[in-house]
Amino acid sequence: MATVASSAKAARIMHAMIRVGDLKRSIDFYQTHFGMSVIRTIDVPEGKYTNVFIGYGEEKTDPLIELTYNYGVETYEKGNGFGHLAIGVPDIYAACDTMRKEGVKIIREPGPVKFGTTVIAFVDDPDGYRIELIQESK
Repeated sequence: MATVASSAKAARIMHAMIRVGDLKRSIDFYQTHFGMSVIRTIDVPEGKYTNVFIGYGEEKTDPLIELTYNYGVETYEKGNGFGHLAIGVPDIYAACDTMRKEGVKIIREPGPVKFGTTVIAFVDDPDGYRIELIQESK
């Protein structure tokens, strides 16, 4: 059975899309607390939406987050199928301390994952999407 990944060029994750109620607030959150940069913005007035691709690298090589704002929609119901975004950080304790001081609610304080040693924490973004912080190996 052939898969996309078995083609001449390897498949890759391009982006994860989340719908947001306030585009500026969401961009500020990801830039301020995670140091991400806006890579590309597409405004489609005829479709009544704006897409902002935000992340750490280049769109052609690195996975990004696509923030989708649908004109006039301020909130969304969260389904029970989506889990979380995961972001590796060099110092999870410092990251959580800084975010806490800036008003971000830490949903799960940093500590080892149950039955393991990887140190994780959880926060919610302004639209209620869960973000797992993972302590990167040094």
